[in-house]
Parts: sequence; C-alpha cells; structure tokens
Amino acid sequence: MNLVASFARRLLAAGLILLVASVLLFAALRVLPVDPAGMSIPPAATPAEIEEARRQMGFDRALPAQYAIWLGHMLSGDFGRSVHLGRPVASLLAEAVPATVELALLAMAIAGILGLSGGLLLFVLRAEGGRGEAGEAIAETGTVLLMSVPAFLWALLFILVFGVVLEALPFTGRLDADLARPVVTGFLLLDTLLVADTAAFLSAMRHMVLPAFALGIAVAPPVMRVLGASLIDVYHSDYIRQARLRGLSETRVLLGHALRNAALPTLSVLGRHFAFLLGGSLLVEVIFSYPGMGSLMLDAVRNADLPVIQAVGLTYCAVVLAVNTVVGGLYLGLSPRPMPG
Repeated sequence: MNLVASFARRLLAAGLILLVASVLLFAALRVLPVDPAGMSIPPAATPAEIEEARRQMGFDRALPAQYAIWLGHMLSGDFGRSVHLGRPVASLLAEAVPATVELALLAMAIAGILGLSGGLLLFVLRAEGGRGEAGEAIAETGTVLLMSVPAFLWALLFILVFGVVLEALPFTGRLDADLARPVVTGFLLLDTLLVADTAAFLSAMRHMVLPAFALGIAVAPPVMRVLGASLIDVYHSDYIRQARLRGLSETRVLLGHALRNAALPTLSVLGRHFAFLLGGSLLVEVIFSYPGMGSLMLDAVRNADLPVIQAVGLTYCAVVLAVNTVVGGLYLGLSPRPMPG
C-alpha cells in the first residue's frame, strides 16, 4: 500500500511539473517578436483578415485566457496546425515521437550494457585483490575521457570512421531507399517485426546503430562510476559477509547478492540521464538526418513555427517525466528497504 501511495504521489508531482512547464513554455514563446496569426495566412491578406485570424486563434484576449484555450486544445489532442508545413501538429508528432523514443530506448540499452560492464570492471580494479593502482588509474582516466566527449562529437567521429572511411554503416535516414516502410504502430522496429519484414528490420537497426551509440556512450560513464562505487559500499554489508560464510563463490556473491542492491542507484542515474540523452538527441538527429523530435524542433525554430515548438517542447517534458516516474516506481518496487515518501 505504501508503494501505491508513493507512486501516486510521484504521478501527482509529475502532473504538477508538467503544468508548470506548460505555463513557462507558453509565456516564454509569447514574448517572441513573431505573429503566428499573420504567418498562418497568405502574404496578400488584408489587415481585416489578419485581425480575424488573430481573433480565431484567441490572440485578442488576455494571456491567461489564451493559455486556458491553448491548454484545453492540448488536453483534447488538438495541437493546432504547423504554420510552416500547413499540416496538423499531431500528425507531425505521430511521426517524430516514435522515432526519437526508439532511438532513445536503444541508446539507453547501450548505455546500460556499457555501464554495467564498465562498472563491474571498475569494481574489480578497486576491490581488494584487484589489479592494482595502475589498472584503477587507467580505468578512472578512461571514464573521465568518455565523460568529456559530448554526444555530437561521437556522432561526427562515428560518421567519419564507420560511414566514410570504412563504409560499414549508413549514417542518414531510418531505412534504405529501396525498402518500403510498414506502418502499424508508428514504431519502425516494432512494425517491421509485426509484419515479419526481416530486411526492413535489419536496415532500420543498421541506420540506428551509429546515432544510438553516440548517445549511449555519452551516458555510460556516469553509470559506470555509480555502479562501481555502489558495489564497493555494498561489499561492506553484513549479508555479503554471511554469504561468504555460507561458502558461496565470489562470482555468486557478486552477481547473486551484491549486484541487485548496487544496481538500484544505477537505475536512478539512468532515469535522470534520460533527460540529458533526449536533449543531446536534438543535435545527433540533425547530424544523422534522423527524422525525430530533434529534427522537427530545429525546423520549427528556424521557421518560428510556434505551434510545433510548443507541442514538441511539451512532449519532451512529458516523455522525460513519464520515464522518471516509471524509473522511480521500479526503484520503489525493487528496493528491499523502505523508501521515504
């Protein structure tokens, strides 16, 4: 029951944060020196037609009334129409959001795998009987170097090495030009599996490898450091000594007992860094010509397309809050100790 109450509080907090973010986003974009009403109608429109468009969009009312109208449309799924593209914003999001979510999930999986293996290596090098100070120093220096390189630099390096020099992997788009894209759920990898199109699935994976690794490598070093430090702390616990007294091997003690508790702070770190990963995906998507939310946002900013900017910004916030809430719920469910509310 405590878990249910704690998760409910997290959901309520996420809703309040999203509401505050919507207010800040709406207010910040309203001070920009652009007129969405004037941009949404033909250049030869008369002043009377412009005023009519402003009235229909609610711009003749006070800011609180404009916000209430905008929020009501958002809650009903009406995100307006793109000023630049002339398409419903909801259809643009339906194409961009699944692409970014798939890329982010693959990048988080890569970050988790690299972080787990690197954290175990750091623990072995730090633990008593490890490989000595030289090995630990090398491992620490390696993690610092990895943390110092931003995702977009990894992206450029991967394009140069694997795309241009080795010509091993594609680095633009999401699918080979000669393949048809199946549309079932909007998530390309899932759709290719649902229709059993192996060629399209493999092509989509090949297109996602480089951007996903560029994002994942940027997130992996903090996971390595937190997991390594957590394992050191866990190994001072009584139940670890009791497991050794029962004659369990060091491998079983590490993987069967210590890793579960040490993984909890690591899970929290992955959840927190999901926001940074999404933020980094904007440049990475542009570099790889990947048609996700980052590319959509950049195009909207270039063209002062306020409906798209508002919708994508709010969607970014909602996705990050949803992931953090789920991670928090998993933390509560997996933790063997009572969690404070």
